Amino acid sequence: MLTFSSIETLKKTLTSAKQKGQTIGFVPTMGALHEGHLSLIKTAKTQNDLVICSIFVNPTQFNNPEDLAKYPRTLEADSQLLQSVACDVLFAPSASEMYPSLPRLNINFGSLETVMEGAFRPGHFNGVGIVVAKLFNIVAADDVYFGQKDFQQCMVIRQLIADLSIQTTMHICPTLREADGLAMSSRNRNLTPAHRAKAPIIYQTLLLAQKMLETTGIEAVKSFVSQQFEDINGVQLEYFEIANAQTLAPILEKTDDEIALCIAVFFGKVRLIDNLSALVES
Repeated sequence: MLTFSSIETLKKTLTSAKQKGQTIGFVPTMGALHEGHLSLIKTAKTQNDLVICSIFVNPTQFNNPEDLAKYPRTLEADSQLLQSVACDVLFAPSASEMYPSLPRLNINFGSLETVMEGAFRPGHFNGVGIVVAKLFNIVAADDVYFGQKDFQQCMVIRQLIADLSIQTTMHICPTLREADGLAMSSRNRNLTPAHRAKAPIIYQTLLLAQKMLETTGIEAVKSFVSQQFEDINGVQLEYFEIANAQTLAPILEKTDDEIALCIAVFFGKVRLIDNLSALVES
């Protein structure tokens, strides 16, 4: 596996690969890799000649300095994991390499960023949009791969690709889960043993809510979900939303539109998100 920290050197290597007619698959990450990330690499390997993974903890998408400081950085272990699944290229730039100066650009995703994650993390998707656009420009991949767990982020990036006419194909891959249903996440390692034991309630609640929607109204389902997290020590529901899977607009009444059930829950200071939706591409 080739490893680069320089944009210029990476681009020279990728340009050479393209001149040879090789297709490039790209998996952007912030590191602290787990099987969910590796599954994206494996999928990319089946569809491309060359697969690159980036590891960059992007400071511009954190509106909480404490969250940025605590985000796990495990580059050596991540590199070994990538080698175990035959990733071809690792791009691990420094913050100064990605941002020689602070970006002045402000990307507004409209209604996609005013709900759920956007409402509780102001400025988050501007930071995501800028770094993803930069990475897409650097790598110029034929195919890019993201996990469904970050559903709203996927919708934002899909809009970015469409609005900027970026020449790449986006693949949204199914969320990988632990045996007890907890969505795999880099943040899971920060859970206390007690909170880790309780964390599967997120997925269990989503499944119950999905089933309830077959016979129950929207508000009743929301009330049920809220009650599920009451009186659990150290656990707080931040939001639960039933939204249009394409626009992310909250759904007030049942329709035939495809829906997404999206949730964010605090276990102590660890914030976990999850969702259920059929909007998955492989």
